[in-house]
Amino acid sequence: MRISDAHQVMWHQIFPEPDRRGTTLQSQLRVCFVDAVLDGRLMAGMRLPSSRELADMLSISRNTVVLVYEKLAEDGYLENRPRNGYYVSDQYLRQVRDASAAKPVMPERDSHRVDWNARMSALPDAMKWLDKPSDWQRYRYPFLYGQFDPSLFPIADWRECSRQALDVSAIRGWAPDAIDNDNASLVDQLIRRVLPRRGIAAKREEVLLTVGAQQALYLVGELLVPPGSTVAVEDPGYMDARNIFLRRGAKLQGLGLDRDGVLPDPAVLASSQTVYCTPSHQCPTGITLNTERRLALLAWAREHDGILIEDDYDAEMQYVGKPSPALKAIDHDQRVIYIGSLSKTLSPGLRIGYIVAPAEVITQLRVLRRLMIRHPATNNQLAAALFISHGHYDRFLHVMREELAKRASVLIEAVRRYLPEMQFVAPDGGSALWGTFAEDVDTRLLRKVASEQGILIESGEAFFLSPQGQFNCVRLGFSSIPAERIESGIRELAILAAPMLRRRILTA
Repeated sequence: MRISDAHQVMWHQIFPEPDRRGTTLQSQLRVCFVDAVLDGRLMAGMRLPSSRELADMLSISRNTVVLVYEKLAEDGYLENRPRNGYYVSDQYLRQVRDASAAKPVMPERDSHRVDWNARMSALPDAMKWLDKPSDWQRYRYPFLYGQFDPSLFPIADWRECSRQALDVSAIRGWAPDAIDNDNASLVDQLIRRVLPRRGIAAKREEVLLTVGAQQALYLVGELLVPPGSTVAVEDPGYMDARNIFLRRGAKLQGLGLDRDGVLPDPAVLASSQTVYCTPSHQCPTGITLNTERRLALLAWAREHDGILIEDDYDAEMQYVGKPSPALKAIDHDQRVIYIGSLSKTLSPGLRIGYIVAPAEVITQLRVLRRLMIRHPATNNQLAAALFISHGHYDRFLHVMREELAKRASVLIEAVRRYLPEMQFVAPDGGSALWGTFAEDVDTRLLRKVASEQGILIESGEAFFLSPQGQFNCVRLGFSSIPAERIESGIRELAILAAPMLRRRILTA
């Protein structure tokens, strides 16, 4: 007998139309069941629609419903009555009722609330941020840096490595609390396969895994940047590194840039104890620091007892010429703290970074990490180790370099054609192009206008050290936009920019 229209409405409220783009249909259906049971919308003893009825109602496979029913019965949410169907079990509903009955009722009364603003340490006013819409993937032209492109991510390879990391024997290895230890296989893969490409030879005791490069920067700042000390930073440069140093109470001094990278200004360096830099592909300009200036920074560190924090930004993505070795590779005095990341290359959501430093520094950083999170998720560490050891990482790098080189070429040609007023240095690696307009062009306004038309760009003011910033710069990322959409996106951006550039744009 078919379900009545009234009952269909009720069941549709409990089981809405599945999202075909979301998680598996089995997972969605199970979540709906469990929520309805634990929320009390499905009462104990209630009979459920047959598998055929529910499948017809939701336009899904009957096997999907059968598998969900069977698993929920195994877990005690449902009861299978032979030749009579599935019913809601009382097992979990009883626990919900008991928990509700045990919940204390707080009497209403006047109280003096805590002045939390007075209790909290205020964040420095000089902090700057670079945000993006949470739904950026829905925009037609997302010219954003460092975002995930599912068309490039090796989903099948990563899934296979994750599946192996979930084998029973593997789970026994990573499930226990590692306290402050790291997965030895991932550290070994970094030492054998990843760091040598940057010219770095490291020992196990000189490597610490972190939750992305961001946590690595925070730990290094906490340990090695005391309040009141002076840190020299690139200007423009990575704002979150500056924010971390400001949070520590450090004083910041800017080092300018030209076509050869950061300028080792003697006056600035003489008053600094620490230098933070991104020499491989400078953030945000993408410029590679030349050898002469690398040696000058190392000489400063040696002569003035200084420390260099090297954030090896986008180092693996070199597609023009040969990559320069890391500063750490030519540091003979152990003065460089090296920060790298797998998540920058693979996917930002993986959050796998690492620090290479002298063993005594790593020992103290390990203690700080233990106080913060103990250690990064060990299942992800093992999956990443398998991904590298099976050769997937090297293959992925090759694919990414080829694709980014293609996108860079398309972007450069499109900018030269449609936005000839924008000055830029063609990138030899990385996944972004940094451009500068005339001083009277405000890219903040261009960003706003473009966003309203489905085009996302990053205006450059947040990268500058000065509170006023510089408002005529823009960063165009191309890691998250397919090559075939780049030209049309730049053409539309140029049309929007026409009033600001005081010229008429000729469209193709």
